Amino acid sequence: MTYLKVFLFIVIILSFGCREKEIPKKVSLTKRTVAKENHIKSSDTGALKFGFDLRLGPREDVKIYLPFMRYLEQNTGNRFSLRFTEKYEDTVENLGKGITHFAALGPVNCIIANKKYGTGCLVMGLNSEGRPEYRAVVFTRIDSPVKSLGDLKGKTFAFGDKYSTQGHIIPRKMLEDAGIRLNDLKGYVFTGSHANTARAVLNGEYDAGGIQDNLAKRLLSEGKIKILATSKPYPSSLICYNKNVDPIILKAVKAALLSFDPKKKNADRLVDWDKTEMPNGFTTYRESSMREIKDLALRYDLLR
Repeated sequence: MTYLKVFLFIVIILSFGCREKEIPKKVSLTKRTVAKENHIKSSDTGALKFGFDLRLGPREDVKIYLPFMRYLEQNTGNRFSLRFTEKYEDTVENLGKGITHFAALGPVNCIIANKKYGTGCLVMGLNSEGRPEYRAVVFTRIDSPVKSLGDLKGKTFAFGDKYSTQGHIIPRKMLEDAGIRLNDLKGYVFTGSHANTARAVLNGEYDAGGIQDNLAKRLLSEGKIKILATSKPYPSSLICYNKNVDPIILKAVKAALLSFDPKKKNADRLVDWDKTEMPNGFTTYRESSMREIKDLALRYDLLR
């Protein structure tokens, strides 16, 4: 009897422990969604939540964005906090449902968020030449026998996230222009981020991959990759907002973004801002610049 009682006691304790781990997750998620969805006002007492598409990796992206949050706080009079998500589609959903107030999105996610939730965009990122555009790069390892895009037929390829402009739709268009469709590849994968794609190729898991131009330039300068092709310019990443954000807040945030000077005035407070798609700050958003990206997103069945 004693052994039976001990056994039952252990079972009860373990069962209670399992329930204790699961219940808070469900309650927490439910509360967060209900409390924030479509109720964003200037009178909110909490911080304005800022989301972002994953680029390099959680730790590195957070390190980059935290000083930027402090800049926005000092120049708008509002408190800001980061909201991290691993999936591009979660960044869009959080912004659309009001879980976040603002988000740094690639052009594809900008279009999806506007179509699905009616979100808007304030500014576009400026590249190192001061233009609101960026490029994608298809690359391979230094010792790879692959010399051109045409050589990738029958090879394996690593894309970034499915909804990434630089990591998916531009490299995919580059492959198609070289006569290579997905079914011409031996295999392909969506790694989830530019950094993951770089690692997958450098580790020999895939023959080639597509990443953002800034990361490609850095890896090239370090002698780690061979660039097979660089795309033409496409519209850069954007800072977008939930449709229920107070217009007074939008006006203040837009003014702060347009005044942001990461090269000179604000450079000393930033960390690795040159690794972003907006190393020279921001300019006003132009909807007309998104037409080709929208056409590609439709072609690749991303606008459902």
